[in-house]
Amino acid sequence: MRRGLSPWLCTLSALSGMISLVNAFYIPGFSIKSYVDDEAIPLQVNKVYSDRSQLQYAYYDLPFVCPPTGKKHAGHASGRSISLNLGEVLRGDRIMTSDYDIAMGQDQECQYLCSHRTDRQGVKRARELIEEGYVAEWIVDNLPGATSFVTVDRTHKYYAAGFKVGYKEFSPVTGKQKYYINNHITLVIRHRQAPGRAGRNGGKVIVGFEVYTKSIEAAHRDSKGCPQDLHSDMDGMEMYIAPNATNLASKYPSSSYLPEEDDSDDGSTITIPYSYSVYFREDESVDWSKRWDLYFNNQEDSNVIHWLAIINSLVICTLLTVIVVMVINRTYRQVHGKDGSGDEGKLLLKRRRPANGTKSPRLREKAPAGLLEQMGEADREDDWSSDEEYVEDTTGWKLLHGDIFRAPPYAGYLAPLIGSGMQLVFMATGLLILSCFGILNPSFRGGFVSVGVGLFVFAGVISGYFSSRLYKTFGGMNWRKNTLMTALLFPGLLFTTIFILNLFVWAQASSTALPFGTLVGLIALMLLIQFPLVYIGSWYGFHQSQPYEHPTKTNSVARPIPEQIWYTQGIYAALIAGFVPFAVVFIELLFVFRSLWQDKSGYYYVFGFLSIVSLVGILTVVEVTIVATYIMLCQENYNWWWQSVFIGGGSAFWIFLYCVVFYYTKLKIHGFVSGLLFFSYSFLACSVAIKAD
Repeated sequence: MRRGLSPWLCTLSALSGMISLVNAFYIPGFSIKSYVDDEAIPLQVNKVYSDRSQLQYAYYDLPFVCPPTGKKHAGHASGRSISLNLGEVLRGDRIMTSDYDIAMGQDQECQYLCSHRTDRQGVKRARELIEEGYVAEWIVDNLPGATSFVTVDRTHKYYAAGFKVGYKEFSPVTGKQKYYINNHITLVIRHRQAPGRAGRNGGKVIVGFEVYTKSIEAAHRDSKGCPQDLHSDMDGMEMYIAPNATNLASKYPSSSYLPEEDDSDDGSTITIPYSYSVYFREDESVDWSKRWDLYFNNQEDSNVIHWLAIINSLVICTLLTVIVVMVINRTYRQVHGKDGSGDEGKLLLKRRRPANGTKSPRLREKAPAGLLEQMGEADREDDWSSDEEYVEDTTGWKLLHGDIFRAPPYAGYLAPLIGSGMQLVFMATGLLILSCFGILNPSFRGGFVSVGVGLFVFAGVISGYFSSRLYKTFGGMNWRKNTLMTALLFPGLLFTTIFILNLFVWAQASSTALPFGTLVGLIALMLLIQFPLVYIGSWYGFHQSQPYEHPTKTNSVARPIPEQIWYTQGIYAALIAGFVPFAVVFIELLFVFRSLWQDKSGYYYVFGFLSIVSLVGILTVVEVTIVATYIMLCQENYNWWWQSVFIGGGSAFWIFLYCVVFYYTKLKIHGFVSGLLFFSYSFLACSVAIKAD
């Protein structure tokens, strides 16, 4: 019965995977949305985020912006949540429809949106977000609204996703900072003729979405609520409510000094008028399939550094390859002799003749006196010519042939970890391949995380297979227990850590916090899909596959291990050996860190460079592990199983140390929760690196 169900489960899993891939892929040039003149274009609002904080907030959760009215715009009521994929939810997206009216080809000099009344707490919240440099993300035709920049030589134009919520400036009168909200938004939508039949029918496609902000005071407005003169210099909309002197006096009755800031809720409010402008500009210089290139143009100047990183990686890897070849060649010559025909495990020792060329008599040998002695002279000549003998080598790695494949301690934990490592390697390889072919790109919002989770879940078959086969090699018998540990050990620890971190984020009312339904969905993925796949792989690896064959038999009594040199022991060997792979990848890691933590308005999209550096890094890890294990075996230490794992993952320590240095030297992150998220996610990433290595 069990064997009959396995093919059906595999078929069902494969079909569900194919369906999810077909629905998820978005390849530029094949999913074009065209608009005809006067056709409504929906504008969606998402979230606000900052390079100085790991906390994001849904745009409509902000207390100082215009709330959705529920009216229909572009066929959808404002305030309606857009269906999100798993990756979008995990990255903190909260996309909703808005009240902005935009129609293809229709310019609007000024359109009034609303006048929103907010209290002291709302003003305080706005000042906090402005102080932290938060930017807002709006979306039109799957393009994030961008702030436009030009290079120093004014030859290239590039985009940075998002626009500032507000700004601050120093007041020479009061000597304090003033905070202004950007309450007028100018939207510039660039378009061109649509390709193919749609273009011949008057269709147009959007190739750019630029946002320009301005802060305008509440006074001097016309009857519609728009500023009387948009293009003149006007005072900004300051986020400030004068303190209530009466309230402060009652609050501090015995104090002669009253604070200038009053955060208490006394009913005081401020009204913020919001308006926007829309302009359409034709731009035939940008193809629809290349409209995302402007978000990457600021990375072109760093191509030279990427190539230097590759050259650095190749030089280190080449030196390691030479060392590995020398080690293998030396080992081969020791085992087989110079002519390749010697006996294994032997050393060839030759007895030398005296320097004068005469033969010294052996002990108890008398001078020849008779015919028989003269006849034996020839025999003695042959005896000298063949006077070579083999003796056993008594030192080094050759003594470990009976212990080298002895099962390691805690083998029941090593097998699941190796299985999970293969699962992570499959996921990382798949993500890099799909990214290099352009299937995973920024237009597929949340696709990198969604596909990564999908690959990890469906790679449970690989995890179960390698784990159970290695477990069988170690002599294990309870394969169901090993299956349970493989399916739950690493995913369970990962989920528990994320859940604990999520509690801190929940307390901050941030959209970075995972909704309860998403947590339930992740548990369902782990238990209802991954666990059965791990079970199938484990069953096949344990019952249908042979254990890994060892060339030698293991002795019944373990050989004592002599005292080891300090640099071959535990943590020291892992740290020394791990520095070499870190030296291979640290330059490319700098660009990854900048994209993830320092410049969230940009996109990391040089996966070709990353793939090359990753491939060289993996090869470096393998070679370093070979050399370090060989040195350990030469010290007659046969406990190489766990040590090889730690040596391969030793670079994770240096990567985490690199994260700490990057945090204190490059980032300006504030707040306990943001720092906790940074170091926790960095530690999780380094732990994943250890398992993958």
